[in-house]
Order: sequence, then C-alpha cells, then structure tokens
Amino acid sequence: MNSLGFDAAPEDTRVVVAMSGGVDSSVTAALLKDQGYDVVGITLQLYDHGVAVQKKGACCAGQDIHDARRVADAIGIPHYVLDYESRFRDQVMEEFADSYLRGETPIPCVRCNQTVKFNDLLATAKDLGARALATGHYIRREVVGGRARLYRGKYSLKDQSYFLFATTQEQADYLRFPLGDLTKEETRALADKYNLSVAAKPESQDICFVPNGNYASVIERLRPGAAVPGDIVDLNGTVLGRHTGIINYTIGQRRGLGIATGVPLYVVQIDPARNRVIVGPPEALLVARVTLREVNWIGDRPLDMAGTDISVKLRSTQEPMPATVFGTGDGWAEVQLVTPEGGVSAGQACVMYKGDRLLGGGWIAGTEAPFDLVEAMRQAAV
Repeated sequence: MNSLGFDAAPEDTRVVVAMSGGVDSSVTAALLKDQGYDVVGITLQLYDHGVAVQKKGACCAGQDIHDARRVADAIGIPHYVLDYESRFRDQVMEEFADSYLRGETPIPCVRCNQTVKFNDLLATAKDLGARALATGHYIRREVVGGRARLYRGKYSLKDQSYFLFATTQEQADYLRFPLGDLTKEETRALADKYNLSVAAKPESQDICFVPNGNYASVIERLRPGAAVPGDIVDLNGTVLGRHTGIINYTIGQRRGLGIATGVPLYVVQIDPARNRVIVGPPEALLVARVTLREVNWIGDRPLDMAGTDISVKLRSTQEPMPATVFGTGDGWAEVQLVTPEGGVSAGQACVMYKGDRLLGGGWIAGTEAPFDLVEAMRQAAV
C-alpha cells in the first residue's frame, strides 16, 4: 500500500489536488509530488475575476489563481483553472442571500465545500482518472473496516472538521487530507523546504465574494431592495426603535442597535415575516434544543428516535459540548444540549462528534429555549 492507501506505486496513482493558491493546498501538492504521485492541480475560478483580482487574501480570487499556477509550474505538475462561476453563484451565493432574507446567518464556505468542491470538483477528478482528490484541510482520515472515518485535526487551533460536516461517506472514501497531522508552522516549514513562493502568504480571512466583510452590500446586489427598515421590539412586542433591514442583524448582536434602555440588550430573534428584530437580555439567547435539516450522518449506526449520545459544536471556534441527537427521519434531527448555549442562529451548523471522530452534522432550522427560561419569561409577561 502506498501512503494514500492504494495498492500501487505512487507514480501509477493519479491524484487531483484542489489548489486555492494558499500555502496549505500548495504544500499538499508539493508533498504528494515529492512522494512520487502523478499530481494534477486544479484551481476553481469561483467569483468574477475582474473584481477578485483586486482583492488579496480571498480564496480563489485572481491573485490566488496566479499563485496556484506559479506553484504548479515550480513543482512541475499540470495545472488547470476551471470556470465554476455560474455553479458557485447558483449553489452558494444565491443561497447565501436567501438565507439572510429568511433571518438566518449562513456559512457559505461550508455550502461551497458541500456543493462545488466535494461534488462538482470531485466528479471532475474522477473524470480525469484520479484515484483521489486531495485538499489542504486540517482534518484526519483513517480507514476502519474498509470505510473512511474522519477525525478532528491533530492540533485544535487549526482543526477544520467543522467546515466539512457535510462530507458524505462516499466522498470521505475518495478524499485525502495530507496535512491533518501537521501544525500551521510545520506546513510553512514544508513550504520553505520546497521553496514555494507562497510560503509566507497570509491566511485567507474573508469570504471570497464579500468585499471587506460587507455582507449587506452583497445581498443588496443579489436581491435589490432587500434592506427594508422595520421595528426593533422587545420580547413583549414593545417598539424600542427602528432597524435598517434584517439583513444587517444577527443573533447575539449587541452593538449597532441604536437603542438605549439602560440595560444591555441583544438580538435574540429575527422575524422576517413581520420584518422585526427582537431584542432581549442575555439569558434570552440561551437554547437547549436545536432542530436540524439536511442532516449528514456518517456514524456506524443509523440515527433513530432512541437517541445517540454525542458532542456538538455550534460554532467553529468552540470546543465540542455534550448532547444527545435524535433522528426524526427524512434528513431531520433534534439535538438536546446538556448545557444550554447562547447565540445560536438558524442557518448555522451543528456539527457532531464522538471524541475526535466527526460524525456529520446539519443546518440549524430552529431552536428552543430551556423550559424554565420559557416559563420565567411567560410569568414576567403576565
């Protein structure tokens, strides 16, 4: 077996590497080439080249395409740029805009992995005769009983399993993640070793199609007239002020509300049907149960109503917390948290683990507050 798990010599094993132009994917390509594999680099043009070329540090922007091509030339592998703009717009950007209009807070990078990269690009890799598609994600992969299992990256600061929760079993079997056991410092050291031009390139921080982090401007361009002003109300429906459009607000937001009541208030709910932003005290942010849609489950046993004890991440930066998941069928599930959590928004991800093993996850469709909190609020309203 070679290092990628195939019973063949590396030179007889074709691998497509998804090259974004950053240091991680560049090192992935160089590492596999150094090990003797038949490596083909592919970069996706996802967003308007004329706009993107002016924007450094955005994945798959014009400069990044140039950087990927330079790396491919330097290590001696063929490199192709595929125009996926229309697919990206249809599957990621349009959904991003619609999600905000529904009062949600989407994660377009997950949706991009779920659709364009691990669906469309993976199919292209197979068409090219590749045995595997490799990426620069910090996530580990092991084969147990002939099936791939995915695990959190060895070093939690760089673990990217949260963003790959939608990876199916079939995709996991085909994918490879050579950097899963490395730290970022070790990756940069390899970039220096291979004399890659991107060795000192800074991390990509922005969503590629959101210039300067201005989400609302992108939504306005995709959905003209989306920012309709409306009321900011408290939990009892009392009007406290006006908002500039629900697309400008997210659950847990405190700053920029433009209201002064003498007590700290947070956005606790967004009501798109009545175009309202609902605010309340910090305890009103707590949720004990979340409803999930589009659930992807890659555990050993099917989910059912009996419940499975797991741990979950409700945001990428937190450590997993204990919970129980109940499968309700047709891609839906309910997750009961052992300890209530604050600031959970529809449209975000609930990612499930058993220890370090990634079990999948789903998109948050709804939340429920702890029963005692609901009762206390009801009594206060009376």
